[in-house]
Amino acid sequence: MPETRRMGKTELFAHFGDRFGMKRTEVRDLFEELQQLSETELKRSGEFTLPGMVKLVRQERPARVGRNPATGEQIQIPAKTVVKARIAARLKDAVLDA
Repeated sequence: MPETRRMGKTELFAHFGDRFGMKRTEVRDLFEELQQLSETELKRSGEFTLPGMVKLVRQERPARVGRNPATGEQIQIPAKTVVKARIAARLKDAVLDA
């Protein structure tokens, strides 16, 4: 696979600005609002979906017993809340079938 540079935030905002005739600051504000909305919805309902791309899901992990890999000693891992991303099948198929 050839080494390519990933698209940064500046290029992303410039792309959307050119595509939709918006200033980069307007695009930045749009993405900031999208982030705020996703945080609010994850707190409220535990889910946030970007159709055709990804579904973010809040998940509770129970406390469990683990093992310290260096010493082999058993340790208690506390319960915690995590956010998982589930990639939409359409996007997964488009990327992996290419």
